Amino acid sequence: MIIGTGIDLVDIPRFERTMSRTPRLMERLFAPTERELRLPSLAARYAAKEALIKALGGSDGVHWTEIEIGSEESGKPYFRLSGTTADAIEQRGITSLHLTMSHDAGLATAFVIAERVEGAA
Repeated sequence: MIIGTGIDLVDIPRFERTMSRTPRLMERLFAPTERELRLPSLAARYAAKEALIKALGGSDGVHWTEIEIGSEESGKPYFRLSGTTADAIEQRGITSLHLTMSHDAGLATAFVIAERVEGAA
């Protein structure tokens, strides 16, 4: 059963200007392993985190640095959640998160589906 969906779109040049003006945002928004990525990839990850919050119906219990986006060998992205953010997902009964991201032509986008798979622990 789908619990929620979320989508977000980020203007990459605007994101780059914001990150340049406020360098401390890097530490507030991204996990240490994400901070070495190029800005278009960070913009897509920012969109993914925003889309996740929308899929959850709000940010209660969610912390940006506890949401990390990893990639399988195939390139497929996935969420690595920790701390109170992982707890918030569990409390909402979500057992599976689906994520897709892209960036091109100055835009980054992400789409998330939060799902409860019956019988999943």
